[in-house]
Amino acid sequence: MQINGQTLIELGYRPGKWFGEALEHIRTHQLEGAEMEAYLSKFRLPDPIALRENPVGYSVNIAAETEQEVSNVDSVLSTMNELMRTPTLVAGAIMPDACPTGGIGQIPVGGVAVAKNAIHPGMHSADICCSVMLTDFGKTDPQLVLNMAHESTHFGPGGRPRGKQFRLTSELEERFRSNPFLSSDRMISAAREFLATQGDGNHFLYVGRLASTGNTVIVTHHGSRAPGALLYRKGMEIAERFRRDLSPETLKENAWIPFETPEGEAYWNALQVIREWTKLNHSLIHNSVVEKLHTEVQDRYWNEHNFVFRKDNLFYHAKGATPLDDAFMSDVTGPRLIPLNMSEPVLVVQGETNGNNLGFAPHGAGRNTSRSFHRRSKGDQCEMEIFHEETQGLDVRFFSGEIDITELPSAYKNAESVRNQMKEFNLGQVIDEVLPYGCIMAGDWKRNAPWKKKKAARNSK
Repeated sequence: MQINGQTLIELGYRPGKWFGEALEHIRTHQLEGAEMEAYLSKFRLPDPIALRENPVGYSVNIAAETEQEVSNVDSVLSTMNELMRTPTLVAGAIMPDACPTGGIGQIPVGGVAVAKNAIHPGMHSADICCSVMLTDFGKTDPQLVLNMAHESTHFGPGGRPRGKQFRLTSELEERFRSNPFLSSDRMISAAREFLATQGDGNHFLYVGRLASTGNTVIVTHHGSRAPGALLYRKGMEIAERFRRDLSPETLKENAWIPFETPEGEAYWNALQVIREWTKLNHSLIHNSVVEKLHTEVQDRYWNEHNFVFRKDNLFYHAKGATPLDDAFMSDVTGPRLIPLNMSEPVLVVQGETNGNNLGFAPHGAGRNTSRSFHRRSKGDQCEMEIFHEETQGLDVRFFSGEIDITELPSAYKNAESVRNQMKEFNLGQVIDEVLPYGCIMAGDWKRNAPWKKKKAARNSK
């Protein structure tokens, strides 16, 4: 009998790259009957894992207080209900700052999804280890700190140009090179180029004073930049390979890498390297300001709020949720930070794990509407007028020189409402506040992006 790919399919094997090698082996060794079946058995995959018929239960730590919030909460619940049908998930939670992202079934911002023995790259997304760091400058003038910070930071697309790049430590570079997910020349180059950069969107450098001491502090907010995005892309490719074999019904966005595989362990280790790189990314900006001011650091602490945390064989995917539980962070050095918006205090919090919060708190104020909807809601009101209304008394700067009204306070949920719901749902206690002085954000850099300038020049001819 002539053995071919169709024969293997009729025997119940799912097509794969192994078909060619297996067929050659069978023909070379003239395997037939039970002998052939014994050889092929090592290639037999388990039956596909179906989606759960009903979603796993999850904690709802959010309440709608306005008509706009009703629509937002309904959308969050709809996407969580579909997400929690994913077969690896065993628990979940949503925070008061929750809002949808992407299609139905994708983890919302402000969501926590707990998987058993599985890492879901789509549940941490491209901005791996988005995090916040605080440095205390004592009684230094906040305006001076903000000015020096403006000289030190870097917002917008791309990394720092040659000659202005920061050094990647040899120890950290070796950790990149020894991990199969991180060892490419492209990844190493990105790890160097993007150090001490903050990106765009809602990332910021905030200067304020601690309510408890009056000391001036910097709080930075950003993630892992291009290195994280590159790792995410590779992780999604590997997860998709597993999804096709293990659970074709699972949404591509919720594909997973089984932890107890070489790929799973390597990916977990890669996440830890990216975490270390991101912490260094924050530190370099803070240290540059310290050096410019010829001062000393009074205190410093940080926490990520977009990452995967592990307890034994459970992986807590926090898509915008602040870890309260010390077990989630190997380098705990202080309380946690929850920024709200540029005109509100950054909350300094601590708290205990309970069944309601799963060990997490909100990560910020969140949004009720999209950026485009917010722009439309302002009608014909000019940007400068909106800017002055919403930043009165603050020193707010956009690195690109272009105002981004989708990052002004009105673009976010009501901060008081988020704080009240933190109390209501036992999501951590506020132990201090950073009162706002000013901040730096990327701004609407796309408005004068090089490709737009080139297009405008062509059209003007």
